[in-house]
Amino acid sequence: MEPSTSTRRRFTINDFEIGRPLGKGKFGNVYLARLKENHFIVALKVLFKSQIEKEGLEHQLRREVEIQAHLQHPNILRLYNYFYDKRRVYLILEYAPRGELYKELQRMQRLNEQRTATIIEEVALALTYCHEKKVIHRDIKPENLLLGLMGEVKIADFGWSVHTPSLRRKTMCGTLDYLSPEVIEGRTYDEKVDLWCVGVLCYELLVGQPPFESSTHSETYKRILKVDLKFPESVPLGAQDLISKLLRYNPSERLNLAETLKHPWVREHSRRVLPPVAQVVS
Repeated sequence: MEPSTSTRRRFTINDFEIGRPLGKGKFGNVYLARLKENHFIVALKVLFKSQIEKEGLEHQLRREVEIQAHLQHPNILRLYNYFYDKRRVYLILEYAPRGELYKELQRMQRLNEQRTATIIEEVALALTYCHEKKVIHRDIKPENLLLGLMGEVKIADFGWSVHTPSLRRKTMCGTLDYLSPEVIEGRTYDEKVDLWCVGVLCYELLVGQPPFESSTHSETYKRILKVDLKFPESVPLGAQDLISKLLRYNPSERLNLAETLKHPWVREHSRRVLPPVAQVVS
């Protein structure tokens, strides 16, 4: 059977055959792996304890593992289980065979209405589920969205993640692209930060770059705080309507997730298909 948090079984690294690396990061690497006993394919995230301790992230790691282990939704990457040895912590994650949405966007430069609306619907459904469980993601962006077998989105990276090195957003300037005004201003924020991110995501997928991208990060700050939003003519009016209703300075004015899912542009263009239930070999 698939590795599961409900079984009390303790895994060790010897239970796995390790394959190619899927990503490298500050705290360790992610590998394709297979359970020896039933050939169940997973992504194995290997984190070095020394690095995590050096950054003082033990509590955060523990909290995020707890959070993700309890989330089960077709558009959220599953964390099946974890184990550790003297030097490392291992997270047994669902394998997303089509990789990062970020790479698809780089390859295509921009996505069409159907693909974008489908992704927005999937992300909104996953976030609805998170918010019901009192989980705010805060970091929805193409690098944190992985793709399943059918191209369906899987939200990954609940804060502890090893970041796959990406070509963009290396600089402070880059990481600002998805920050909401209330986060920049250091105000208390709630799950409505995720609505802002959905708006930025929708824009970036259709245009090929995020809406407030600028050459300096102070300029990006200014544009976000002014909500200086300009649409190229290529962006369909329905999408412009959705994006401008999500990107509101005042969080309480943002379109909520239920309204986003009902938005006419999403309804008309989304082609969400439910992935087949993973075949669990017992």
